[in-house]
Parts: sequence; structure tokens; C-alpha cells
Amino acid sequence: MLISIVIPVYNVQEYLPGCIDSVLRNDLTDCEVILVDDGSPDGSGAICDSYAARNPETISVIHQENGGLGAARNTGIAAAKGDWLLFLDSDDTLTSDALTVLKAAIRPEIQVIGFQLYSDDGTGRLTPFDNPFSGASKPFLLSERQEYLLCMPSAATRLWSRELFTASGIRFPSRVWYEDIRTTTKLLCLATGILVLPNRLYCYLQRPGSIMSNQNLDRNREIMDAFDDILDWYQEQGLRERFAQALCALTVEHVLLAASVRVARVDPRHALLKAFRDYTDQSFPGWSSNCYLRTLSRQKRLALRLIKGRHFKLLSLLFRMKG
Repeated sequence: MLISIVIPVYNVQEYLPGCIDSVLRNDLTDCEVILVDDGSPDGSGAICDSYAARNPETISVIHQENGGLGAARNTGIAAAKGDWLLFLDSDDTLTSDALTVLKAAIRPEIQVIGFQLYSDDGTGRLTPFDNPFSGASKPFLLSERQEYLLCMPSAATRLWSRELFTASGIRFPSRVWYEDIRTTTKLLCLATGILVLPNRLYCYLQRPGSIMSNQNLDRNREIMDAFDDILDWYQEQGLRERFAQALCALTVEHVLLAASVRVARVDPRHALLKAFRDYTDQSFPGWSSNCYLRTLSRQKRLALRLIKGRHFKLLSLLFRMKG
């Protein structure tokens, strides 16, 4: 078996058929699809069973008590027979050539294959999203191109060698936010080869209720727990100093910048805004001179200036205007 496609499923009966159908439109030769029903109380579990009954040679279903996205992915990893793992969120879709392109890109010296994606606003309008490594001419190690650590941390936008998980013992944490960044930042560091394709193979749906749009402000505190985990792991591996600049930039972008924007949009007086700044100052006292920050977009640089000046009302206004 070459590729195992792991699809965690929870309360997505409206989106799940489109997700599975997009996989079935691909060339599934030497591939399997593992649907992990994470205790869905809606009709998602029945949809999984229906697809498996119609496609018994390709699709299998695992029903489990609810454990969250990380636990569902871990169940899929344990059940997978493929040498490679593709994580597909159950409200997202693959392009019809995704598996063909990925199979052609697999090489013995590579353990991670990144690719580009589309953002779907829910109306069917697709916006291309590329990272700066689009079409890198040859494989690389994270230590050689540390800025790749700053690319989108989603596990779903890469094909992963299953050996990375089995050899390292790394798994996704359960029942937390930011499970992707806690996991991918470690796996990328361990990978013996990373290849990034120019092809857009994945369509990410931005829908109300997702972590990206959820307004449960207090849970944004978990980004600091996530970075404690990441920074401690790099320290334990003896790599924190070697990756100091990249880890600093990663902290600034996700803790100080992204988390502050999420909170300020809803409540520009929230105490977490000070906590994010304090965390960044304590973890990386000289963060403002980080070499990677000048590569941020104009909008991010403006937001960072507002955060540094504690102009959170203006920050909130800026992103409300941006929608």
C-alpha cells in the first residue's frame, strides 16, 4: 500500500459527501481511505458506513468515542497500511489530480511532500494560496532552509512518510487547539528530505465554527501552551539555539501577531493581549530585530506595529474593515 488517506469525521454531514467524493474522483490505485468517525452525534457516521459499503475495497470506517481531531488522526495513523499518510479534513476537498501528482513526486530520499492549496470562502469561490517554497527545485532539510518552518503549519497540506511517525513516536495531541503546529514543527525538523510542489491540490473551506473563526477568546490562551511544547521539544533535542531565529519568528507570527488579531477583533481590551506580548518578550527578548520579520506582508507589518504600540482598537478596526 502506498498512500493512506486519513479523514477525521465529526458533525460534518453537510460537507462529508463532497469531501469523500473528491477523493473518489482521484486515481486510488494502491491507496486506501480511512474514515475515523469521532463520535459524531449527527448523521456523519451513517454517511461513512454508506460510502464504505459501496466502496469496500477502498474505504474503511472506524467509529470511536469523541476524542478530538488529534485523537482521530492518531487512530488513523495506527490503522494505516500505507507508506505515506495524507490527512484530509472532512469539510475540505482534494483536486481530481491530487493523488496522481503526489504519487509521481514520491522518492526514497523524501519524507515530506508539501503542496499548495485553494481557500474556499464557502460560496465556491476559490482563492489560490501559495507558500514561498512553491516549486523548489530539489529536496532540502529544514536545517538548510529554516524559513520553511514559517510556512503554513497545517498537517493537511503535506504528504507525510508514515515512518516519521513510527520512528519518532510523535503523535497529534488530543482535545487541544493548535494541534497541527505542535506536531508539524517537530516532524519537519526530523524529516530526511522535504520537497515542495507548485501544484494546488487541496481546497480549504473557511466556515463558521472552525478554529480559525471561532470567537471563544479564552481558548486562544492555548497558543502559549502550544509554543511551550514546541520550544521545550527543540530544547530537549539540543536544537533551540540552532533554530533560534526561525523559532523566534514563528512565535512572533503565531503568538504575538495572529493570536492578538483574533482576540483584538472581538475585544481590544482583553487581558490576553498583554499576555501574548509578555510571552513573546520573555521567550525572545530581542524579537523585534529578527531577520525574518522583514519578509512579512505589508498588512502583517502594519498589524505588528499597532500591536507593539498597543493600539488594539485600531488593530480591531483594521481587521474588521478587512472582513
